[in-house]
Amino acid sequence: MVSFPDYSKITVQPLALFSSSSIKVDMLRLDLLHEEVSGNKWFKLKYNLERAQREKKDTILTFGGAWSNHIAATAAACDGLGWKSVGIIRGDELRPDSSFTLLQAQRHGMQLHFISRKQYREKENKDFTGFLNKKFSDPYIIPEGGSNALGVKGCQEILSFCEPEKYTHICCAVGTGATLAGIIESTSPLQQILGFAAIKNADYLRDKIENQLTEKGKSTSWKLMTEYHFGGFAQKTEQLTKFMKDFYDAHKIQLDFVYNAKMMFGINDLVDRKYFPSGSRILAIHTGGLQGNKSLAN
Repeated sequence: MVSFPDYSKITVQPLALFSSSSIKVDMLRLDLLHEEVSGNKWFKLKYNLERAQREKKDTILTFGGAWSNHIAATAAACDGLGWKSVGIIRGDELRPDSSFTLLQAQRHGMQLHFISRKQYREKENKDFTGFLNKKFSDPYIIPEGGSNALGVKGCQEILSFCEPEKYTHICCAVGTGATLAGIIESTSPLQQILGFAAIKNADYLRDKIENQLTEKGKSTSWKLMTEYHFGGFAQKTEQLTKFMKDFYDAHKIQLDFVYNAKMMFGINDLVDRKYFPSGSRILAIHTGGLQGNKSLAN
């Protein structure tokens, strides 16, 4: 079956910045898993790639935007496995050189197919998926962000690389919700899971995440934090950029501006606002995606 990253690289790192307070924060360093197929991206791909292999598919097709970590990771994984890949990219005004992410995906052999944002909203429509199956010779299709049951199944394994029972709160950045759903499924209802939305107007994600859970009774153990998007997906401000620099200076850990910097800013802000009870122990999951920072120069 498919075997790719080196799990031994994953580690848990205490964040010294919080050591003087009653709140302890550790970071699960999934970003160390692989340079390109990093963090949660691999876990969402893992079982999808295994199923594609069983079904003897030689092409993976998936969806994303110009700064999609999932697009970049899928292209790199398929290249490493000797498979073909197709990326259906949101925005027919875009080109392969519109971002570092798209350039990187193309260098890994991904065939990029640009469609309008209106057409992109139809990506789960049966007529459209039928068109894609015909055009790209019956590929194995993975939804945007790897957000399907197999993606959630992979993300249920993330906390096996730490001691999750030690933590009162577990925090994760949220894009499509598959990673958070997997985390919720693999934790105790006594723990609180906080998902930090990286997009604007993210309230709809609550229902999407809930629908991905197989244990519906766990719905009371998690909360979606929607106020730390900094203007929307792949948007940033000087405040966020400064926070990333200060965080690196303090911990020597690089954060990406799309997801993890927003999560860590949110955790820091919540600590300052006394959101967490005294004695709380928090696990922040670094989901990788550092390639997104290379798009800052474009």
